[in-house]
Order: sequence, then C-alpha cells, then structure tokens
Amino acid sequence: MADHSSDRPKARSLAPLAALKPFARPYRARVIGALAALIVAAAAMLALPLALRQLIDHGLAANSAATIDQYFWGFLAAAVAFGGFAALRFYHVTWVGERIVADVRAAVYARVIRMDPTFFEVTRTGEVLSRLTTDTTLVQTIAGSSLSIALRSVLSLAGALVLLALTSPKLTGALAIMLPLVIVPLIVVGRRVRALSRASQDRIADASGLAGETLNAIQTVQAYTLEALQSARFNKAVEDSFNTGIARTKVRALLTALGTMLVFGAMTAVLWLGAHEVLAGRMTGGALSQFLLYAVYVGSASAMLSETFGEIQRGAGAMERLSELLAATPAIREPHTPAAFPLRAQGRIQLDNVSFRYPSRPDTPALDQVTIDIAPGETVALVGPSGAGKSTLFQLLLRFYDPSVGSVRVDGIDISAVAPETLRRQIGLVPQDTVLFGATARENIGYGRPGASDHDITQAAHAAAADEFLSKLPQGYDSFLGERGLRLSGGQRQRLAIARAVLKDPPILLLDEATSALDAESERLVQEALEKLMKNRTTIIIAHRLATVQKADRILVMDQGKIVGQGTHAELINSNPLYARLAALQLQAASPQLAPSHTLA
Repeated sequence: MADHSSDRPKARSLAPLAALKPFARPYRARVIGALAALIVAAAAMLALPLALRQLIDHGLAANSAATIDQYFWGFLAAAVAFGGFAALRFYHVTWVGERIVADVRAAVYARVIRMDPTFFEVTRTGEVLSRLTTDTTLVQTIAGSSLSIALRSVLSLAGALVLLALTSPKLTGALAIMLPLVIVPLIVVGRRVRALSRASQDRIADASGLAGETLNAIQTVQAYTLEALQSARFNKAVEDSFNTGIARTKVRALLTALGTMLVFGAMTAVLWLGAHEVLAGRMTGGALSQFLLYAVYVGSASAMLSETFGEIQRGAGAMERLSELLAATPAIREPHTPAAFPLRAQGRIQLDNVSFRYPSRPDTPALDQVTIDIAPGETVALVGPSGAGKSTLFQLLLRFYDPSVGSVRVDGIDISAVAPETLRRQIGLVPQDTVLFGATARENIGYGRPGASDHDITQAAHAAAADEFLSKLPQGYDSFLGERGLRLSGGQRQRLAIARAVLKDPPILLLDEATSALDAESERLVQEALEKLMKNRTTIIIAHRLATVQKADRILVMDQGKIVGQGTHAELINSNPLYARLAALQLQAASPQLAPSHTLA
C-alpha cells in the first residue's frame, strides 16, 4: 500500500471512529457500566449548585446552625457521589480503551501478516509499524480518555444548560444567542486540526519507514559509508514531521485560545446581566450563585470539548489509517469452499501453459507459456541465467501469486482452489537468503513444525549438520541468535534453515541451492542429509553448481521465462547451447587459473 494520503477523502466528520464499534461490542457490559457511572457522576455534579443555592437562600437565611449543617451534609453527599462514580467511570472507560486498542492492534497485525507479496511491493514495513504503534496509541487516547471526557462534557453542558434555563430563562436566552458565535468558529478550526493531524501522522510514518529500511540493511549502509547520507535523509524526514506537527500545534493552540476566550467572554456578559437582575430584586443571591456555577459548568465543559475535539479529530484520522489496513484484502485468498486436499500430498506438480507478470512489472513476462509435469518423488533442477523465471516458479508453487494464464496443480488439484495454508503445509522451502527470527536456535528450528518435541528438533539439527556448532553456543540450543540471526555465520544460518525444513518433513521440497553458503566440509555433510531428505519427495532445486545439477533426475533450462531445454546433464551438454555455455562458464570459474565468472544461475 503506497502512501495514499493525498488520495484519501478529506472527511469532515468523526465517522472513522465508527470502525471501533465491532471492537467495543464484546465489552458491552463494561461500556454500559461506564456510561451508568458517567450519568450518575454528572447528575451528582449538577446537584452541587442546587445544594449551594439551598444553603445560601435557606440555610444562611434561617440563621440556624442545625439547618446549615443539614444543607452542608447534603452538599458533602453530592460531592462524595460525584467523586466515587467519577473514579468508577474512569476505571471502566480506561479498561475498555486499553482492551479495544489491544484488539485493534491484534486485528491489524493478523490482517497484514496474511497479505500477499503484492501488498508489500508497494507498502513499506515502517509505514505498517507506524500505524501499529503511533496510530493505535492515538486511538487508545481517544477510547481511553478523550472520548470519555467529551461525553462527560456533553452531559455536563446539556444538563447545565437545562438547569440554567430553569434558574433564569432570561439570562439563559442571552447565553443561547451567544452560543452559535462560540461553536461555529470552533468547528471551522477543528476541521483544520483534522487535516493537519492526518498529515502529521503520514510524516511520522515516513520517518519510521526510512529508519526501518536503513536499520534492516545496517551492514550495507556502513560498508558503503552511507551513514551521513542516511542520517541527512532521516533528519529531513524528522524535520518534515516536526514542521507538520508544529503547524498542527499552532492551530490547536488557536482552537484552545479561541474556545476559552469566546466561552468565558459570553459568560462574563451574561453574568453582568445577572448581577443587575439581583440588584433589581428579580433574583436571589442563591439563584445567582446557582446560575454562576452552572455557567462555569457550561464554560468549562465547552472549553474541554474544544480541547478534546482536536484530540478526537486526531484519533479519527488515526483510525481512518488503521481502517485502511483492516480493509485491505489480499489478492491471494482462500476459496469460499476450498477443495479437499490429502493430509499428505503425493507430490505430483503440473504447470499447464502458465504465463505470469509481476504486478509491479506488468510489461515484462516473468513466465511465458510454461508447461511442466513433475512426477512424485522426482528431483528436478532449474538452470538458467538471472531473471529466467526460476524463483518465479517457486513463488507460484507457494501460491504467493496466481498465474495470469494457465494453472498450477498439485496431485491433479488446482492450487487456486485450495486454502493457501493447506497447500503450504505440503511444501518445505530452503531459500538461498536464509531468514532467521530474533529468537533462540531451538525456536528457529521449531518454526518448521510448531509444537515439535526437543528430541525432534535436536534430530533435525543433527541431520542438517547444525548440532555441532549449536552445542558450542553459550546456552546451546537456547542461545538467542540476535535479530535475523546475525550472531551466526552465513553457513550456520543456512544449516538452521535446512534443519527447519527437515523438521517440517514435507512431501515437496523447494531448494534454492541450499548448500551455496557452506564450506566444503559442511557442504558434504549437508548434501548427505539433503540426499536422505529428498528420498521419496518431489524436489525442485534452483541449481547454481554442476555437482547439484548432475544429481538431478531431470534438468530444466530456463531463459526469459520459458523452458528452452530439458533432459540430463549429458543430453543437454550436446543439445542445448545455453546450458553448454553456462556449464563451460562455471567450469572456467572453478579453474584456479581463471577468475570466478558465471555460474549456472
């Protein structure tokens, strides 16, 4: 997903917050409890001015200590009720807010992790992480406090206005005339805050994306001495974020100042009229005090609304960005009614007239009318120059993409009719660029078959010639390997990837020259393990070395997305000029008299 900030509709409502409803629905009881506590607390707060009026007009006028005590006890009871239920409301609302945001984060992550490669071709990881962290934190602020404060302020404002009208219709009428003069400017400025908040979040996401990109390639950055250049790029992204944030802050400050001045200006004018009403004998001192407190409630509630409105606008913008991820749908989806698939496939693979173009390169065919039939248990090597389509075949077999034309079948079943997870359980992948996670060695091997016993994990490590170096680590199999396994050498990382495939025990193996990063002794050990693993399994190897190619049952020569030859090594040497040239180049590269040149892929 590219940065579509300029394409998004400039919504002028809080409608995006409606996306929180499904997340709040499971916690209806707590939400109702919070609302009940909010209503009781608001009622107790609104009762305080009534108690004060009674104290002034009746308690003090009676000149009786007992009467005064009675009214003070009533005043105290209202204050205690207000404080207790306000605390109860705060707890429930905060709990619901924390719970909702935790569920939102989990839902967004669960959606993103199931997206296909097309999504990640146009979406930076840092952008997703920014939405998972910064945006959800903003939503948490809304769901946990700002929305509660806004509701409390609305109740206080509505209740205080009603009681103002009952206290003095004349003064309330004057206040009502001034109210639109207060609200309209606040709404106009609030919309501007919303737009700037969205832009601010986009700039933060840009900075996060850049940081994630460079930190994931830190060795390349340092090897090419790009520290200064990348720091300058990041500084620019941070400055853009800062400038957008300051612009938003200025408008929010204007919103706060404007709200406060307009509200309390209107209150001052109304109270001036009230003072003259008392002087004329048309109001009592208690009634004026009651009106004064309710006017203060109106002013403080309005000011609080103007303050929280900006926060809620930011939260709405953040929720809009999160909703984009929640609404994202992968191009590769599970069929509504998945086809029945055996628990363990036999391993026959058929590609029938398959053509494919990557979405990011629609003008360049990656595969062009490819037809292949691989028998169960057969070992097939893919050979060809870079860009011939070898890795694309792996991508289609794993159903990371669907072919533009033609079909891919496993055991005679079109894989587009099978749930992707069901298909991928049948396939073991050992990529040339090994991927390890920031976890222990045991956990990294265990990803091959979650829930596997320690004994099975150890056996898989033995089979991949990994046990020897793993046993020498400080904590053995429980040693933390660092982010992306950087504490291990390239060959050690590759042996762990092979151990993971051994543990998975799949009927189909995809090997991207799994021994390419190993020294001669480790390669011999791993090659022996792989030969055992490959028995009775369908194996497709992207081959870079003649030794690997010669052991395959069949070799497919690929060039520009097409199969341009197939057969054994001996057959192709004599019949396929491309294969003969690649083989000759590798033999030259292997010669000690010649510098390394080309390989078979």
